Amino acid sequence: MKLLLIACLSPKTGNYATAVRIRSHIEKAGHTCELRDAADFASSTDVANLVSQSPPFEGVLVIHLFKAGRLLLDTQVPFGVIFGGTDINEDVKVEQKRVVMEQVLLRARFAVAFSDRLKEAAELFLRCQSSKIYVQPQGVQTEATEEFCWNEFLTSSGLDGQHEDDLRVFLLVCGLRRVKDPLYLLEAFSEWHQEDPLNVLIVIGPKIDPLFSLQVEAAVQRTAGVFLSPERSQQELHAAVKRSFAVVNSSISEGMSAAILEAMDLGVPVLARDVPGNAAIVQRERTGLLFASPQEFVHQSQRLLSDGELRERLVRNGKIYVEKHHSLTPERETYQRLVDTLLWA
Repeated sequence: MKLLLIACLSPKTGNYATAVRIRSHIEKAGHTCELRDAADFASSTDVANLVSQSPPFEGVLVIHLFKAGRLLLDTQVPFGVIFGGTDINEDVKVEQKRVVMEQVLLRARFAVAFSDRLKEAAELFLRCQSSKIYVQPQGVQTEATEEFCWNEFLTSSGLDGQHEDDLRVFLLVCGLRRVKDPLYLLEAFSEWHQEDPLNVLIVIGPKIDPLFSLQVEAAVQRTAGVFLSPERSQQELHAAVKRSFAVVNSSISEGMSAAILEAMDLGVPVLARDVPGNAAIVQRERTGLLFASPQEFVHQSQRLLSDGELRERLVRNGKIYVEKHHSLTPERETYQRLVDTLLWA
């Protein structure tokens, strides 16, 4: 079967890694799967023309109900959709987008939500068949390069390299765009850093929104204790995570954060903003710590610093949670089974 997979493919992002992983699952079932960026298409007509080329595509899969799903409205081949997170958490608040997403969902053979909460939100805000939506948590696979130099990483991020073994690095992994809200913690963290200079916050990720990225760069430059690191390959990022004191997520909205799951898998504590997508995978005080304000973030971080038993418990339970709920095997089986439904007449 020849399939087309459309997603938002900014390099070195969670969306990109998810799309590549799902393509691998499909190809292991013996299908051909072509991965394309949603930004490559100006309209749904472009996608309709592509899928009808010889030899034609027999099915389409998209990640993100609005950004990619809207491109399927003129397509006659069967398709399935995977919720991205911002589509269900944010785009549904815009009436024009919501109407389009309902049209896409009505025609889709199936839809996949990363969590029960995301499925419940879709059922609440969109007219859809509940039986059409399947819940499949994201699979996790980490690989840290052995050729990673921690000192070089710190220097390239703007630190002077001194006291590198004593630093407590809080790593905020995110693409630079507003929904990730990397500026949320800056002021509170900087005040804490001035009390204890060994605590530093490093923001790392690709510049997805160019104008917003300039704002982030300017804010970081004038904020003591906060640094901005150039984006890295997945293997280098995982190596940086392993050397960090904790991984931070400050997003306004999340579908299912790959960075959080990868940190758990790598044995690093997680501090995450208390939003539904994060609360679905971070069990308070068990697999990570949640915060609802910058001040609570600092308080939770101080607890993590002073309570070794808490840290050990979070690391141990996080690893167990990922191994139990985010294995690649059930994810692969789910997508292979759902893709088969695109063959049905």
